[in-house]
Amino acid sequence: MPNFSGMMRKLTARDIPAALELSTEAGWNQTIADWGTLIDLAPEGCLAIEVDGELAATTTLLSYGQRLAWIGMVLTRIRYRGRGFARTLMKEALGLADQMRIETLKLDATDQGQPLYETFGFRCEEAVERWWRAGHIEVAGAGVNELKESHEGWRKLDLLAFGADRTELLSELACKNPPLRLGNSYLFSRAGRLTSYLGPCVCESSEAARTLVEAALQRGAAGGWSWDLLPRNAAAVALARSLEFTPKRHLMRMVRGKELRPKKAAIYAIAGFELG
Repeated sequence: MPNFSGMMRKLTARDIPAALELSTEAGWNQTIADWGTLIDLAPEGCLAIEVDGELAATTTLLSYGQRLAWIGMVLTRIRYRGRGFARTLMKEALGLADQMRIETLKLDATDQGQPLYETFGFRCEEAVERWWRAGHIEVAGAGVNELKESHEGWRKLDLLAFGADRTELLSELACKNPPLRLGNSYLFSRAGRLTSYLGPCVCESSEAARTLVEAALQRGAAGGWSWDLLPRNAAAVALARSLEFTPKRHLMRMVRGKELRPKKAAIYAIAGFELG
């Protein structure tokens, strides 16, 4: 393995512009706000390697209690690849997870990253796909409201669907971009660097999902919309196709540790490859 030559440390808010350079270099959709969310929620789990004062690589570990944690933003600046930085940061992230007694670790792997994760004991769970469409849709989302903090039904539905408590994440996202709600069903959306982003979305029915997504799409978006879904959810796939979304990117969801058995049929959109 190539020799490690760099300084490992925590990623901080001061690193956000440089971190954005890494995700932009990789062609990813994250924004300054997305990096800020990760650092706000998991300051001890956002890891970096610095070389001669320059941010060279990152990895993040976001925990949802002890039941589940998510690894994301495994990035290395192109000119520093091949030095083992990703492996070094993965070892550190897994060590932190062990210290926290995390029962299950998950991540969404690219084809390039999957072999690395397999060496750390991650196994394939299911596919994850990014779908895309341009513009907006001229269909009214009748009965859709902004989600209020006082409404608790959506939190219970999310816990059942996701399998772990991600209230802190959802609250952070809601502060920046209030989601839409229909009964206990909800849909978040936010700006991305290249496209606007739909998700997370957890719904009690496909009809609720359609109403929420159509309401969000009315807003329009420069660069179109990205929607990350689990292709095993046939209802989500059918809805995406009917709204003129097309598959654009394929990743593999991988897991290490205990199996979780959430109600995945209620998940119409994930929160992001780095969030779960």
